[in-house]
Amino acid sequence: MTDTRPTLRLKPKANARAIRHGAPWVYDNEAVTDRRTKNIPAGAIAVLEDGEREPLATVAVNPNSRIIARVLDRDPAAVIDRAWLVARLTAAHAHRDHLYDAPYYRLVHAEADGLPGVIIDRFGDIAVIQPNAAWADVLIEDIASALAEVTGVTTILKNAAGRARVLEGLDQENAVLLGTAPEAALPVPMNGATYMADLMGGQKTGLFYDQRPNHAFAAGLSKDARVLDVFSHVGGFALAALAGGASSALSVDGSAPALELAEQGAAAMGASDRFSTRQGDAFDVLTQLGEEGAQFDVVICDPPAFAPSKRSLEQGLRAYERIARLAAPLVAPNGYLGLCSCSHAASIEKFRASSTRGIGRAGRTSQLIHTGYAGADHPQHPNLAESGYLKALFYRVLP
Repeated sequence: MTDTRPTLRLKPKANARAIRHGAPWVYDNEAVTDRRTKNIPAGAIAVLEDGEREPLATVAVNPNSRIIARVLDRDPAAVIDRAWLVARLTAAHAHRDHLYDAPYYRLVHAEADGLPGVIIDRFGDIAVIQPNAAWADVLIEDIASALAEVTGVTTILKNAAGRARVLEGLDQENAVLLGTAPEAALPVPMNGATYMADLMGGQKTGLFYDQRPNHAFAAGLSKDARVLDVFSHVGGFALAALAGGASSALSVDGSAPALELAEQGAAAMGASDRFSTRQGDAFDVLTQLGEEGAQFDVVICDPPAFAPSKRSLEQGLRAYERIARLAAPLVAPNGYLGLCSCSHAASIEKFRASSTRGIGRAGRTSQLIHTGYAGADHPQHPNLAESGYLKALFYRVLP
């Protein structure tokens, strides 16, 4: 049978060996981008060839993206159909079903789960898909159908917001793919806490599952503690700390709607009397708390990506250092400071150096007691550093 799929060929000097060894991306400067290539529709499935025209893999092509091809299957003859999608989703589901006793988790973590550019978070009977690559947009109906078959979810939402879709040249239009959109925030149990997830209007898919193990570690430090959670979103570390027995928790965030959801979560846990919020710019609030002489036994700072790309790395590292410098004075003697980064461009070594330098500049001495990463429902692709984006450093701050 003749293969009618288009072909994309690597330049003669491109590293075909990397693809053979599992690299998931081909950049536009590594491929032959002639008129024929540029006419391949965004999201089309193609055969990737090396410079000698030997087939390497089955890929999804987007001539409009810096990442011109994403490897879907290392078999050049693979058929990317509904059965293929069901197989990938079944493998992803089996892993999460083994990890968790309730269906609240990241179900698909893009390249690491063999579905490049696709994020799927599960909230009980509801799933939210972020199709951040053109091929997934083209096949979104098949993905949703396969997802419903594998998991049994009754509602599937499409979230089209975010920088990744902009880089792919995709629209920002959300949609309901199956069932009915929830009218209110959804309670999500995690680490003994209850989080309220706004699946229609919240950030990303509505909740950040990646911090689950780091929330748990912080909760273990928080019994009878006064806790400060900065950049808290819907109460991430604060609510986990309350579940861990904190005497009080203060959530700081710039978003009033996020803090309202945090308050709802605390109420659902019966912990409203131990919970408070403060809206404002995190740097400003940290400065104000320092001027007030406030002290906490546990301080956690979980900012957005200050270094989303290599171009912004140095500026981002300075921001991480500043966070550490402002937060360290708020930690009571022998208390704990947690500092997080979700910037893939900032390596753990660079992030640790910036954080440690900031603590030192604040005049505090510390011990690094724990380094955390994303949970096991956010697996890392061994050949893709970007999939290991999350880092969490926990320090004991000495007198």
